[in-house]
Amino acid sequence: MNKYYLFFGNLANPLRVEIISALKEKEMSVLELVEKLGEEQSKISHALKAMKNCSIVSVKQEGKKRIYSLNKETILPMLKIIDKHESKFCEECRAMKEGR
Repeated sequence: MNKYYLFFGNLANPLRVEIISALKEKEMSVLELVEKLGEEQSKISHALKAMKNCSIVSVKQEGKKRIYSLNKETILPMLKIIDKHESKFCEECRAMKEGR
């Protein structure tokens, strides 16, 4: 299977995109993500497992909690590039953001 298909397929899920957006703000536990996104814990846990398998997110144990964060080496820089691309080149994205 094509590596790009696997990687981008992992990101082509609306819930995973919401999780990435939330984790871009700060590290969170599953329960914090459940509260923020209003989704079932099992759905969020399943999405996090898939993203962890692709190293999109990492996890650390804090007591009984697992705290998830975005991969700082690759994913956070990629998100910055996407933000820059959107603001400079993507007219449709800017129109959506402005409510046009």
